[in-house]
Amino acid sequence: MRPTFARIYLENLKYNLEYIRSKINKNAKMCVAVKADAYGHGAVECAKTAVECGVDFLAVATVDEGVELRLAGIKIGILVLSLCQKEEMEDVVKNELTPLVFDEEYIGFIAEAAKKYKKNSFCVHLAVDTGMGRIGCLAKDAGKIAKKIAETGVLKMGGICTHFSVADSTQTENFEYTEKQFKLFLEAVENVKKEGIDPGIRHCSNSALTLTHPEMHLDMCRPGIIAYGYYPGQVDKKYFEKLGEKKFLKPVMELVTKVVAIREFEKDRSVSYGRRWTSSKKTKIGVLPIGYADGLFRRFNEDDKRLYVAIGGKNYPVCGRICMDQCMIELGEDSQVERYCEAVIFGPEESGALQSAQEIADMTGTISYEITCGVSKRVPRIFVTSATR
Repeated sequence: MRPTFARIYLENLKYNLEYIRSKINKNAKMCVAVKADAYGHGAVECAKTAVECGVDFLAVATVDEGVELRLAGIKIGILVLSLCQKEEMEDVVKNELTPLVFDEEYIGFIAEAAKKYKKNSFCVHLAVDTGMGRIGCLAKDAGKIAKKIAETGVLKMGGICTHFSVADSTQTENFEYTEKQFKLFLEAVENVKKEGIDPGIRHCSNSALTLTHPEMHLDMCRPGIIAYGYYPGQVDKKYFEKLGEKKFLKPVMELVTKVVAIREFEKDRSVSYGRRWTSSKKTKIGVLPIGYADGLFRRFNEDDKRLYVAIGGKNYPVCGRICMDQCMIELGEDSQVERYCEAVIFGPEESGALQSAQEIADMTGTISYEITCGVSKRVPRIFVTSATR
């Protein structure tokens, strides 16, 4: 196995799911997002753990992601949050995936596949655009579209949903926008009911609202990044500390590599592309077999940004540009670091990591989601049960 890999702490995932469950209204279901390979953590293993924890639904972005879970033996409901190709509709039906719909033509494609496979009452969820501007019908048209679903004779409205665009913001004007979206969503639900149609499961709460606004939980919450130990936007750990919260989410992924070579450097010797770093004194340089093709992007150590990795409880700075497959760290002249010592890029604190994906995200002007999703497929995932090795 490569010396670069990601440890996935399934006990931390279980802890997070139990914590999230404690925040959700008693009668509301939980749908955990495992799209994008469970935000980089490994969809199949994370999905199996979620099922063990009693979640009601899983959410994916593509048909292929849903099929992968079915082939792995996952039997609970799977929502497909993004739109499918017409050619994929048969796989949706055959694998009992639940697509989001919002226009007559798209409904027709799914109904055609349902008829072909003699699937009566095949469940779909109606997507409503309340202000995200991505997919969904307008609230005023929800009743009309729900009627089109019923008129197919083979499709059943199993639920209705929307997605909020600024729910992770604590700014007053943004929360007012979220409240406006929620009000529009409730109007859409009522418009469906006026047609004499049961709207099914009403769901709109993402990670932020799952933790902060129980009045918006309705029939189901859809936690995403919080399942993997990171907070969304401004609804962060500091926000909950101010509210007096004592328990917090635990990161699930640890990105690890090993020192594969140690080089002796004299003063005024440069390293890596562009000669952007030159030794100011005699020192040692460690070579790590991880680079931007693994998800350790060049921008992590460019300009005024300085990335560190942890070895034996001490931070060492990356020096020079991060390459496609390797990067270098400055160890210092008297370092006791040896070849094949383990180096941790990020992870849960109790595992020995000295920074999280969130801290790297903050340094580079992005979000934790991008950091974990960016860990590429060539990085093996090792699933372990304890964060204290």
